[in-house]
Amino acid sequence: MAKLQPGPKLQPVRGTHDIMGDKIRTFRFIQETFQDIAKRFGHAEIRTPIFEFTEVFKRTLGETSDVVAKEMYTFEDRGGESLTLRPEYTAGIARAFISNGLQQSLPCKFFGYGPMFRYERPQKGRMRQFHQLDVEILGAAEPQADIEVLALAVTLLTELNLMADVTLEINSLGDQDSRQAYRDALVTYFSAHKDKLSEDSLARLEKNPMRILDSKDDGDRLLVENAPRISDYYNAATKAFFQEVLMGLDRLGIQYTLNERLVRGLDYYSHTAFEFITTALGAQGTVLAGGRYDALIGMMGGPETAGIGWAAGMERLAELVSPDLVPAENRPIAVVPVGSECQTEALGVAQQLRASGYSVDMSYRGNMGKRMKRANKANAAAAVLIGEDELKRGVVTVKNFADGGQTEVALDQLMDHLTYYR
Repeated sequence: MAKLQPGPKLQPVRGTHDIMGDKIRTFRFIQETFQDIAKRFGHAEIRTPIFEFTEVFKRTLGETSDVVAKEMYTFEDRGGESLTLRPEYTAGIARAFISNGLQQSLPCKFFGYGPMFRYERPQKGRMRQFHQLDVEILGAAEPQADIEVLALAVTLLTELNLMADVTLEINSLGDQDSRQAYRDALVTYFSAHKDKLSEDSLARLEKNPMRILDSKDDGDRLLVENAPRISDYYNAATKAFFQEVLMGLDRLGIQYTLNERLVRGLDYYSHTAFEFITTALGAQGTVLAGGRYDALIGMMGGPETAGIGWAAGMERLAELVSPDLVPAENRPIAVVPVGSECQTEALGVAQQLRASGYSVDMSYRGNMGKRMKRANKANAAAAVLIGEDELKRGVVTVKNFADGGQTEVALDQLMDHLTYYR
């Protein structure tokens, strides 16, 4: 059988990356910090499949959205089913809520993290396989849920020492009546300027006019400047809900900026929408974003159930987190047999140490000098040298790599002696 030759075919697919070394330590630190905080807020972990029936995402993200139209990784399996790698978390969690009949357990508070997939132009902090943290509360229509998920986000960013680098922007999309009135106003306004709209925005005009407000096209952006503002279409219920959210944030000392151009184009969104943005990565970018989606689960065929949540990109968080904040890996203990005749005894010592909770590095070959070089390369805190003469006396030698000192230790006291290196 011919050997594969190194070359382009053995490189990672464009827009994907291998996570190892310092990067995996940063990812793990972010995940563990997030998991701890989410549990403190009463959320339970959920893990949904990384692919779903394509209809799950077409229904929730909208046929006209860029994600569905241009970015989804969709394929037909051998059974002829259309499946899609998940481009975001919320749709899968909503599907899991319906599939598992969880409406009897409201409110449901979930958190999760894992890979997502979108076919888009790779750039800094944005990959084709990327990773997200996700928080959802299902079955709580009260503004207190909005305040709580925002407090969770702030707690996470604070413990990652990032709050100085981000700004919370917030807006209300209104209830369904307010939103419909605003949608009608946008259709009237942009219809009068059809000749100036981009091709994408023309397609959005009838089905998804609020998405025109997110357009990156320069001509569209000029039109957006003079477009109607959503706050002019708030009814009394919308104003009261949003005011309660803002009062809650004020009570918790959470600073925010009102941004009336911050919208969500899909009809199942309502009331609170928010983003934590940063300029620390160059161009302004979103680090964490979310909002309320009270009509989503009903639209998917489940019982009418309120929902709110957010997602954060781990790649972007990892770019922002200071390496000084990430805990160093525990340094291992190196077990070094002095001579091949001590190999079996060294294996036994290594296994005892591992069973006691120590990280142990042990070379498989080479003389003592080469094995000690390996121990240095592994950043070992100490080495346990096991020689034939020492074994006859029931002792080993422990070398401290910090000061170079060596101490002879009885085998039956080794565990106690090594507690210094934990």
